[in-house]
Amino acid sequence: MESLVSRRTVLRAAALATAVPAASATAPQATAAITPTSTSAVPARWAVQPFQLADVTLQQGVFAAKRALMLAYGRGYDVNRLLQVFRANAGLSTLGAVAPGGWEGLDGEANGNLRGHYTGHFLSMLSQAYGSTGETVFADKIRTMIGALTEVRAALRKDPTGLAASGPFGSGVDNVRGSSQYIELPPAVLATARDLTVSVWIRPSHASAWARVFDFGDDTNRYLYLAARNASGVPRFAITDGGAGREQAIDGSAALPLNTWSHLAVTIAGTTGTLYVNGVVAGRNTSMTLNPAVLGTLRNHWLGRSLYPDPAFAGAFGETNLWSRALGADEIAKLQHESATGDLASYTFAETTGTFADRSGHAGPAKLRRTWGGPSHPGFLAAYPETQFIALESMTGSDYTKVWAPYYTAHKILRGLLDAHANTGDERALDLASGMGDWMYSRLSKLPKTTLQRMWGLFSSGEFGGIVEAICDLHAITGAPDHLALARLFDLDRLIDSCAAGEDILTGLHANQHIPILTGLVRLHDETGEARYLDAARNFWGMVVPPRMYSIGGTSTGEFWKAPGLIAGTLTDVTAETCCAYNLLKLGRMLFCHEQDPRYMDYYERALYNQVLGSKQDKADAEKPLVTYFIGLNPGHVRDYTPKAGTTCCEGTGMESATKYQDTVYLKGADGNSLYVNLYSPSTLSWREKGITLTQRTAFPYEQRSTLTVRGKAAFTLRLRVPAWCTGGFEVLLNGQPVRQAAVPGTYFPLSRDWRDGDTVEIRTPFRLRVEKAADAQATQSLFYGPVALVARDPRTTFLRFGLYRNAGLSGDLLPTLKPVAGKPLHFTLDGVELAPFFEGTEDPTHVYFQRAEPAIVFGTLDSGVANPVKPGGTTLLDEIWAAAPFADKGALIRQVQAKTTAWRDAGLLGAEDARKVVTTARQASYAK
Repeated sequence: MESLVSRRTVLRAAALATAVPAASATAPQATAAITPTSTSAVPARWAVQPFQLADVTLQQGVFAAKRALMLAYGRGYDVNRLLQVFRANAGLSTLGAVAPGGWEGLDGEANGNLRGHYTGHFLSMLSQAYGSTGETVFADKIRTMIGALTEVRAALRKDPTGLAASGPFGSGVDNVRGSSQYIELPPAVLATARDLTVSVWIRPSHASAWARVFDFGDDTNRYLYLAARNASGVPRFAITDGGAGREQAIDGSAALPLNTWSHLAVTIAGTTGTLYVNGVVAGRNTSMTLNPAVLGTLRNHWLGRSLYPDPAFAGAFGETNLWSRALGADEIAKLQHESATGDLASYTFAETTGTFADRSGHAGPAKLRRTWGGPSHPGFLAAYPETQFIALESMTGSDYTKVWAPYYTAHKILRGLLDAHANTGDERALDLASGMGDWMYSRLSKLPKTTLQRMWGLFSSGEFGGIVEAICDLHAITGAPDHLALARLFDLDRLIDSCAAGEDILTGLHANQHIPILTGLVRLHDETGEARYLDAARNFWGMVVPPRMYSIGGTSTGEFWKAPGLIAGTLTDVTAETCCAYNLLKLGRMLFCHEQDPRYMDYYERALYNQVLGSKQDKADAEKPLVTYFIGLNPGHVRDYTPKAGTTCCEGTGMESATKYQDTVYLKGADGNSLYVNLYSPSTLSWREKGITLTQRTAFPYEQRSTLTVRGKAAFTLRLRVPAWCTGGFEVLLNGQPVRQAAVPGTYFPLSRDWRDGDTVEIRTPFRLRVEKAADAQATQSLFYGPVALVARDPRTTFLRFGLYRNAGLSGDLLPTLKPVAGKPLHFTLDGVELAPFFEGTEDPTHVYFQRAEPAIVFGTLDSGVANPVKPGGTTLLDEIWAAAPFADKGALIRQVQAKTTAWRDAGLLGAEDARKVVTTARQASYAK
């Protein structure tokens, strides 16, 4: 075992290496005592159970440093920006907030069809931050969000009432963009007028093309409309009795200004139509043959809504009048300064009830409506209309520009509400969550099973994330039979049945659409006892880890799965979607709680210490969480911490990961007799049931040991994970004395004892440098030092070629071949290229994989002058020699060299003289241990 440097030296180096920018080191806010709630039920079937976040405190180290950056982001971000899309959908004031944009806004990808999801992620992040730190700033933000969402749901339950606006003559009504609201005028508003004037004051807030000021008609065949902007950005009036191709139109000459009141008027007098803008003629058509009387009685008379699938008008309406004659130019000019009353209809929109009085006494009141009507159930809560959920039920093919994973977004909102309830005890959050469950059950329980199977099988549109897990958690709290029934309605039978039978159908499937389905199946097993759910999850795990896993713990290429074992052949700039690692961690943790297979925790450490930590940039930012979407594994890839247009799913899960790093460091046996130490991370555990505190002091992974100190007295078995990579002599010292007990890599090391106050346990986990080979290309490899993936920092975009045997130690450790970088822990150089931990969130071009090249036989840096022969399968002589490591001494290595050179010589793969040179060089060389 290599000598262990002094603890003080390592801690100082770790502190320097994990220092965060000053902006993230703001003094923490005032804290409130954290009172763990009992609202987060632990499944009774779990043999091993988690601690609450409040029970585990992170101490200084790589995790605390990354978390500090995310906490700073969470403290400073204005949650009203996240609530903007929810309030807008309900027709409430958005308080002047600007939506985050990207996927969380109307102008993002696919028309903002995923808006609301990021808000759910953010609520989970805040809840975990509060659960971990107790800072009141997080609790305050949670209360604000829950209060606002409660108001949103209440507003959606009733007809819209409108938002008052200050109009040109004292009043107006504001339609917030995203509210999908319009004003319905009475059916007989146009009467049988041949000549007509429509006068409208508007204050547009968005430059949407074709949003209607008014649209009167039956369908897309017979109508007359005024659009604030046509395709050229100027106002347009048109009338037709034969659809768009027969429109008689008038176009304006200039665009209307945004957020400014403008007056529009249209007159029809005989064959002449005139469009006025702010009292000035903007366009005229003297060849018109159509008028309202020719069109006849029309069914719809709308302000702000189109008969086509155009966006609803965003902005305010002021005084609106209709006359049964064409006003003259002087009269139109006079309307710029004086209020008037049309003889057909006249509205000032002064009311705040959603019903607007008609001053003309002719037409009758107008009514504020939603284009989509209203929710099908009082529990509905979303940042967009229910229309996506409705459309999904009849879709036969995926189109995310029309329907983008509405139940995925519902999952994120539901999960955020449950996390808020679990960490704060706010009953309003549970009420909202329970209502969402009731609403979904009311929709889905009416559908035939064949419809549900078709829906859930659709790529993207039918994606529902981890909603089953969240619904099962909801059921565990409410006990409502409908909630458990709802969870079963998401069963995707083809996936469940094939996985339960051990049949791999994953090739070609969208990875992150399916991984969280399996976490839901584990929870369904917990709630129902059905074995097929757990069998499916367990077998699924083996289909992904390791066959479709990259060395850093990620999976997927271009978001999809390829054939098992295809790794080197899939290395691109769109590999390893970050959400996939997040969800695999959740699934592995759940499976471990069922069957305590150490392989799950070996994966957990791999993905957490590499992909998850490395997906977070080591930089403060007030606007973005700075988390990757893809982590490209092609040579020279530079990580993108501001992916796509922002507010993506991976940034959402990245926020969550960074505020729950400690959730699996320790787990406890359900019987209270075991404590599992799964990760070596500086932290303090408060095990309330046992009345003890366990403090773990370490600078891991900068330090290759950890010390546990017990405070209090209790009897239990301490189970220390022996990492699968720790082949160099895992050691345990109890109160300074070695524990004489076998430690097998990839198992747990048990210590049963009546623990006394002050007991210490020192764990030594010596690292070795090793390679991991891609299953489909043995020469394509990645480099690990203990649990840490080392990446080459180099701008070249072709594979680097490295040899590592040249100074390998007798233990088989390849580390002596590398040169440590002074003052930079875990940094090395090889052939002039710097190697660094993957978990460092930099923007350096990196190489996770490289090409292994061992052209010459070299021992202890002595070159034999003999080329390294290769067998047809790619195995070299050096591979076979070093495969027998570790060697007890130099003599054991020499005997291995003699045996292998003889075998290769006899097989005709190595000449006799070359064999002699190889053995002689091996004898002359000196070796590190």
